[in-house]
Amino acid sequence: MGVLDMFRLDGRVALVSGAGRGIGAASALALAEAGADIAVLARTADQLDEVAARARALGVQAIALPADADDADAVAAAVEQVADELGRIDVVISVVGGAMPNSFMNTTDDDLRNAFEHNVVNALRLVRHAVPHLIAAGGGSVVMVSSAMGHNVGRGYAAYGASKAALEHAVRLVAADLNPTIRVNAVAPGAILTEALQIVADNPEIRSAIEAATPLRRLGLPDDIAAAVLYLASDASSYVTGQIIAVDGGVRTPNFELPIPDVG
Repeated sequence: MGVLDMFRLDGRVALVSGAGRGIGAASALALAEAGADIAVLARTADQLDEVAARARALGVQAIALPADADDADAVAAAVEQVADELGRIDVVISVVGGAMPNSFMNTTDDDLRNAFEHNVVNALRLVRHAVPHLIAAGGGSVVMVSSAMGHNVGRGYAAYGASKAALEHAVRLVAADLNPTIRVNAVAPGAILTEALQIVADNPEIRSAIEAATPLRRLGLPDDIAAAVLYLASDASSYVTGQIIAVDGGVRTPNFELPIPDVG
């Protein structure tokens, strides 16, 4: 087998959550391009239908399963439907979460609970339901999508950053639990030009500050993350587990500031 062949996913089934747009959609299509049949999950049915149609145009099977990541029963049912309709699950990509930046003193208990619910609980719930199917398929790969703010420091990210840091350590802990049958890794994006970042990208001052603070001097694209997801999902990374791969343009500590007021 040549090195490029190691990135192929022919005959495998990938389940991608948060796949209606942005990083999730790009990741699902990258896996489809590599030959995987895919199941895409998210809340918005029309977005999922479009992603699934684009995957089918690449010659693979694709099913769209509208489901809210907050709904534990819906997620469990969706996982079972994937296994029933596509016959197996070999790869799980979890692209869920988020939290709005805010100053620490304006971050409420509910903000913290919601951040951990969306970024940690929902992500791990999906994996837990999928594990029996991954084992039945003979093993597989789990890829979480974290964030550069899970290990970098910046003002305004107390809830989001802390929850993503928890997710990154959960990746290491779950990998230890599931070795050697299932590999568990994460991609940690930096500033990626998705709809969620568009409001920032449309502000020339903030965009210039982010680009200037990024060693590669540009915002990332969803395909930058999708390429890393494909690597971790495929046999190309068969000797990699419990790792967090930063795809962030080289940022280590942001030196730009969000418009968060000082305390005192």
